[in-house]
Amino acid sequence: MSYLEYQVKYIPAGFRKLLYINWPLVLLLAAVAATGVLMLTSVAGGETARWAEPQLKRFGLGLVLMLGVAMVPLWFWRNMAGVAYASGLFLVILVEFVGVEVNGSVRWINLGFMQLQPSELMKVALVLALAAYYDWLPVTKSSRPLWLIPPLALILLPTFLVLRQPDLGTALLLLTGGGTMMFLAGVHWAYFATIIAAGVGTVVAVFESRGTPWQILADYQYRRIDTFIDPENDPLGAGYHITQAKIALGSGGLTGKGFMQGTQSRLNFLPEKHTDFIFNTLAEEFGFVGGMTLLTLYGLIIFFCVASALQHTSRFATLLVLGVAMTFFLYFAVNMAMVMGLAPVVGVPLPLVSYGGSAMLVLMLAFGLVQSAHVHRPR
Repeated sequence: MSYLEYQVKYIPAGFRKLLYINWPLVLLLAAVAATGVLMLTSVAGGETARWAEPQLKRFGLGLVLMLGVAMVPLWFWRNMAGVAYASGLFLVILVEFVGVEVNGSVRWINLGFMQLQPSELMKVALVLALAAYYDWLPVTKSSRPLWLIPPLALILLPTFLVLRQPDLGTALLLLTGGGTMMFLAGVHWAYFATIIAAGVGTVVAVFESRGTPWQILADYQYRRIDTFIDPENDPLGAGYHITQAKIALGSGGLTGKGFMQGTQSRLNFLPEKHTDFIFNTLAEEFGFVGGMTLLTLYGLIIFFCVASALQHTSRFATLLVLGVAMTFFLYFAVNMAMVMGLAPVVGVPLPLVSYGGSAMLVLMLAFGLVQSAHVHRPR
């Protein structure tokens, strides 16, 4: 009797599903989350109750959520795509009326036991909706102008609402993630080339208009651009945070200063050291080796997602898994570029490492969808 025949005959269906879970992916997610708990302990000066313990509990809850989602057949999630998108959009709109303001931005809804950021949920709902749409649409129609209107509306509506909060980082992730889904679905590259060319032309026009009667941006906005390009122009003002972040990155050297020995974070020079800039603490304490180790873990997660996507025969499953992988990639790519001074500071957390409940639970939900596709693929 083969192992597959033994499974079918003697092992209950629920336990078989657990055996089909992509356990290497689970271990990689746990390793990244453990790194986050370690760094949150460090930035709190060795205290675990402040940030580390709540983060660990959230990961445990997220792990249960991921396994629960994985047990549900993928066809159910495909049928729920419209409901998920409508619910996410409703919550984003609800922020306008009952949202909680933090640091000048209204992005959260207070649920009592936690503060939910609906725009995080919208990232996964958008991927789910676009995967369902292109699974329904024949491939031959993917690039026809008329059939581009629905996906563009699905992308631009939440992007506009999130920009109003204001949350430029999440808006960019929604826009880029949605555009990537359209590209993966087979939309012709000429559309994207046109958009990129228009974007480059706009940037050139913005710079060329400076100091002219037809200047596009206000003077203070040009000063912000100057600060991004060269933070040392205003090291004690607008360029202070990114300057301190670069000092933390560089001072770690090859192997770092050691656990809880980072002066930039311990002396509170780093801004938002437990959220957006936690990678700088990691680089300062564990150096280039620590930073590359985390980047390798992220790379392996992407690899396992792509490898899983290539095994699927369902167009919906393939697009869904690749969409989640791209969303995850954008998370850490934008955050790392931001804290290294390669991109403007837009407030994107480091996935599974930065302190925060909404991003953690939503990412684990997204990987639950990846696991559902993996568990229920034809064998």
